[in-house]
Amino acid sequence: MKKTLISLTASCVFLSTSLQAATVIHAGNAFTGTSDTLEKNVTLIIEDNKIKAVKAGFVAGEQGDTVVDLKHATVMPGLMDMHVHLSTQHGGPQTYLERFSLNEADYALRAADYADITLKSGFTTVRNLGDSYNETIALRNAINKGYAEGPRIYTVGKSIATTGGHADPSNGMAHLLRPDVGPKQGVVNGEAEAREAVRTRYQDGADLIKITATGGVLSVAKSGQNPQFMTDELEAIVDTAKDYGMTVAVHAHGKEGMKRAISAGVDSIEHGTYMDDEIRELMKANGTFYVPTILAGKFVADKAKIDGFFPELVRPKAAAIGPLIQNTFTKAYNAGVKIAFGTDSGVSAHGDNAQEFSLMVEAGMSESDALLSATKHSAELLGISDILGTLEPGKLADIVAVEGNPLNDISLMEKVSFVMKDGVIYKQ
Repeated sequence: MKKTLISLTASCVFLSTSLQAATVIHAGNAFTGTSDTLEKNVTLIIEDNKIKAVKAGFVAGEQGDTVVDLKHATVMPGLMDMHVHLSTQHGGPQTYLERFSLNEADYALRAADYADITLKSGFTTVRNLGDSYNETIALRNAINKGYAEGPRIYTVGKSIATTGGHADPSNGMAHLLRPDVGPKQGVVNGEAEAREAVRTRYQDGADLIKITATGGVLSVAKSGQNPQFMTDELEAIVDTAKDYGMTVAVHAHGKEGMKRAISAGVDSIEHGTYMDDEIRELMKANGTFYVPTILAGKFVADKAKIDGFFPELVRPKAAAIGPLIQNTFTKAYNAGVKIAFGTDSGVSAHGDNAQEFSLMVEAGMSESDALLSATKHSAELLGISDILGTLEPGKLADIVAVEGNPLNDISLMEKVSFVMKDGVIYKQ
């Protein structure tokens, strides 16, 4: 009798598995990310959360399958943004006062809302490069467990800076209010504290490390480009991060800060405004990625024209640095520097991420390379090419679509009509 029950149970399991419904997507065009061209009339078969097959023609589904008609659309891998700040969104002068009025829960709830907006815009994976209270670590965990909806998040938690540096949270405060910050808050001085800060990020549950190697535009500090880490500090950060299996992203505008960071072995340079031929060659020699964030440069340059939008210490930096990023991008692209897509959203509005595509094409990048930067190449930067970045059997089912052909009109990327993440449809 026991043997019969076991046999029946096994048969039921097999029957359930064999009859499991799939999602069948009929795509008029497919940009798979495996080349720079479109494939016509393609069927993608999704089972569970993975791509089971990519077939030529429109293949009929089995009984019980869900068929999604995207015959008038272009289907592509889920988009990736390698530089976002989900907890914040710049809204003018009150933004600088919010650190005195908002609590951890306020930032966390904002991040959840902005994450949902980001996902519905077609970005199924993001790198969050800095928050205030490790709230994006909690959000990442909540999304992974199904408590919230949003993109797949790889987060640094809190950025690492030096005293007075771009990510020092005590900048601009009166002495009476200024907190005593150190490695726990991401502020370091010297090699030992640099190592401690990396280990603290690991303890907090961060996925990677982000440092501010030069001054920045929006921080309440005078310089937007001076180097802010010494060589021994940078080497300590990179070496320690490697020990813990973490990559290092680097905010940098000025040349000297970039040069020190690239030589220390970091993985990506963000913004890179004053990059020159020497830096470009150094990046190519070291395989360092460039994440340009042209959209952020345009945003701050435009807002710098508005009286009172930025503090007076910030305004000239925004006016000077912002307009340069697009030209820097053109030179880096023409020189063959590896480029991954990034916007610095949170400076500009969340959900506007795809505007970066048009700015990249305007600066000389081909439409196909722009799409590859937000798919295949971003997956390479994250070290997840085995599971994401292209539409291939065995990879996770992160799939988006736009009506029409974005290789003819890249602005179509701003109107994503279909979003699937991990095999679940979030927008159709």
